[in-house]
Amino acid sequence: MNMPLTERPHRDLTVGEIAAALPGATAVFRRYGLDFCCKGNVLLADSACLRGVDVAEVEAALASLDPAAVDTTMPDDTAGLIAHILSRYHEVHRHELPELIELARKVEKVHAERARMPCGLADLLQRLSGELETHMMKEEVMLFPAMAQAPPGMLAAPISCMRHEHEDHGAHLQRLEAITDRFTVPADGCRSWQVLYAGTAKLADDLMQHIHLENNILFPRFSPTTT
Repeated sequence: MNMPLTERPHRDLTVGEIAAALPGATAVFRRYGLDFCCKGNVLLADSACLRGVDVAEVEAALASLDPAAVDTTMPDDTAGLIAHILSRYHEVHRHELPELIELARKVEKVHAERARMPCGLADLLQRLSGELETHMMKEEVMLFPAMAQAPPGMLAAPISCMRHEHEDHGAHLQRLEAITDRFTVPADGCRSWQVLYAGTAKLADDLMQHIHLENNILFPRFSPTTT
């Protein structure tokens, strides 16, 4: 007989399982650089090993969480969860990405001679914006409406497609971190540079949480398929 999630050691659970079940876990995973969205099917022990992090330290951080202190107002019902994803993530991405692209082009142009200038950041954000727009439209026009009508198990194929596209988004996030040195502004970086990196860091956090909600919470309600 399988043990309940709450009785199993965290290292023996996948990061996706932990992120879905434990309020505040995603903040811990972001702090340690563990991929809980696109690689949510990886055991915590393996994820920590890949990142070069002490799994016992991560487990201690998870154990210290106070679920009562975490905002858990996110809807549990599917319709409410989809509405939350649309308003909190789809609308926000569409609003923030064009501003970040424009700001990145400004910083790259003004600081073209600087060694730590984030070369290619604007183009990467432009590509991410285009791919995200296509992805979100597929969800809004086809997948989310289908979820209101289709019985569980009938959406495995489109959900698998969305999961694969999420992996592409995750690859862009890794490149984003590399270009910005994990969003580290040079000591003498100008105000525009500071605002750019603060904005891209927020984008990365938002997109990881967005993918987590879909991969680990919404999609499993309609398809058990994992990648």
